[in-house]
Amino acid sequence: MITQTEHHYIVRTDGILSGEPIVRGTRTPVRAVAELWRLGYTPEDIAISLPHLTLAAIFDALSYYSDHQREINEYIERNRVPKNLIDPRVKDR
Repeated sequence: MITQTEHHYIVRTDGILSGEPIVRGTRTPVRAVAELWRLGYTPEDIAISLPHLTLAAIFDALSYYSDHQREINEYIERNRVPKNLIDPRVKDR
């Protein structure tokens, strides 16, 4: 079942990522957009990294993140790979 949020481009779908907020018509979670933005990517840079998203969808995902930071930050932390599982040859960014 798809549940619309107060943001036009953001929905929750029971069968995708256990209902985590995603960009409508994709499997891209809001957290993916928020993580890139937190790394310093501009919305235009995010559009290059995630070319299937429009700028409007990216801005709406960032707006959703702004309105629901605690929730999205919890998804980010829940999906973070523990440092002890990261190969030491992978450099920190």
